Amino acid sequence: MRARSIVIAVDSFKGTIGAAAAAGALARGWAAARPGDEIRLLPMADGGEGTLDAFAAAVPGARRMPVTVTGPDDHPVDASWVLLPAGDGSGPTGVVELASTSGIELLGPDALRPWDAHTRGFGEMIAAALDHGVARLVLGIGSSASTDGGTGMLTALGARFLDDRGRPVAPGARGLADIARADLTGLRPLPPGGATVLSDVTHGLLGPAGAAHVFAPQKGAAPDDLPRMDAGLTRLSTVLGGDPDAPGSGAAGGTGYALRVWGADLVPGAGAVADLIGLSAALAAADLVLTGEGSFDGQSAAGKVPTHVARLATDAATPVALVAGRIADDVAVADLAGFAASVSLTVLAGSVAEAMADPARWLAEAGASLARGATDA
Repeated sequence: MRARSIVIAVDSFKGTIGAAAAAGALARGWAAARPGDEIRLLPMADGGEGTLDAFAAAVPGARRMPVTVTGPDDHPVDASWVLLPAGDGSGPTGVVELASTSGIELLGPDALRPWDAHTRGFGEMIAAALDHGVARLVLGIGSSASTDGGTGMLTALGARFLDDRGRPVAPGARGLADIARADLTGLRPLPPGGATVLSDVTHGLLGPAGAAHVFAPQKGAAPDDLPRMDAGLTRLSTVLGGDPDAPGSGAAGGTGYALRVWGADLVPGAGAVADLIGLSAALAAADLVLTGEGSFDGQSAAGKVPTHVARLATDAATPVALVAGRIADDVAVADLAGFAASVSLTVLAGSVAEAMADPARWLAEAGASLARGATDA
């Protein structure tokens, strides 16, 4: 049996297992069935949870830098950013993930705070990376707990948002409508190489398709809250300036907008992560790539990790297999046509509940199943 080169480039299986752990489980299953194969783990992300893991696992010399920050509910959170070594002489890069500092997963389903949750911890982590002297920032902004328009982040970086009496406004969405003036004189500058923001959201900041109306309900906001939250974001944009309609401005409760005002560039997350971890070169040297995510559905074709990996694999003439927690009923046959094989953990386990209860076990089983089905070229 000829040894084969396998690349595993999966996203996190949201809410059940991170990208690095998912890749490791698939690798264990594959190795059990085909122990002679060479397996390379390149866990992926699109800017949400798992972004730090992707860089830490894929970039040689990457170091986690622990910091305690203020969580979205004001409780301290022990988190970290990732320091990437300078590869081109331009200086080190700092990777900061909003999900681990100001993310919704830090709040239980019964502890969501739609009006008071904020992004201050995200800004504190960015400040820690700047204090270390990074030359460039890569910022993942998925999985936000708040709709504060990024004011918490900017405040942690030195901005001040004041009411008509010159007092700091309340944090979170609660204070947005009271903003009369934004004082940016103390706002820290971008590092020399700038900041690249990873996001798979293209919504603008305001209106029916904006941050409040589309995403705030996921964070605990009631229908009656949405017009008032949108009005607060409108007030923020009037005072702060910038372009609230720019694609991605609505990401992370408006944090995308605030980062644009700061001077950062927003890019599609999956593509940027793939570039930074050298995925294309790895695929060109591989015999097969395994990719996947928790739920492969009708939106997956719009640029999420599995579709992006499949596109790169096609360019490299490398077969690609899909592993998903579930493959939704709305997935068209054409959406699966680019995959040489596909496995649903729900089908393997017999139910969604069983698959979610022990994802590592079923990912290993999926890896073994795909390996047993592999034939020598």
